[in-house]
This record gives sequence, C-alpha cells and structure tokens, in this order.
Amino acid sequence: MSEQRSLLTRALWFVAVGWWATPALVNIAWFCNATIVGIPIGIALINLVPTALTLQEPRDLDADGGSQHGLALRAVYFVLVGWWASFLWANLAAFFAVTIVGLPVAIWMFHRLPYVTSLYRL
Repeated sequence: MSEQRSLLTRALWFVAVGWWATPALVNIAWFCNATIVGIPIGIALINLVPTALTLQEPRDLDADGGSQHGLALRAVYFVLVGWWASFLWANLAAFFAVTIVGLPVAIWMFHRLPYVTSLYRL
C-alpha cells in the first residue's frame, strides 16, 4: 500500500479539481449505470470517487484482513437498492459540499459512495 499524500496536497487538489470533477464523475458513472452495457464502467467510476475528490489512496483489503461481500449479493443489492440510493446519496453530498459547514459531511459521504452503490469496501 502506498503512503497517503499530505493534507496540503489533498486540500489543494480538492480546491483546484476535486470539487468540480467529483460531481462530473458521479453523473457520468450514474449515466453508465442506467445502461446494461455501461454498468461495469459505472461501478468502476464510482469506486474512483474518493480518489477524484481528495486523492485518497484505495485501501489494500488483504492487508487489513477485510473482504468484500460476495458478487451475487453485491449484484442483487445494486439492482434493488444501489443504483437509486447512490444517486440520492451523491446529490445530497454535492449539496453539502457547496456549504462550508457541510463540507466535512460531504467528503465523508463521497468516500462512502462505493459502498452505498454496490457494498464495495474501500
């Protein structure tokens, strides 16, 4: 696992790129998820949201002893809940992001978006 970038680097990234790139990435991902063919691309893009927002490095689940839920469970969850819950979650996070007071909540919500979408643990 690589080292996290410094707080200053991540803050500058958020101010320069993350605040506008993340909503664009989420909307592109959600559009892909609305199609049968684009679902794998949409899921992959949603898994990149924490990195696009603040340059957060993905965790190595094997090093942490964690594991993913089974693919069948994640697929059923995505079909029944994930596709619409992630859209609402991401838009609520974007709303919080435009306020100074809500910014920490927005960052927390964007970092959990992959889990809300498909139970993907980062």
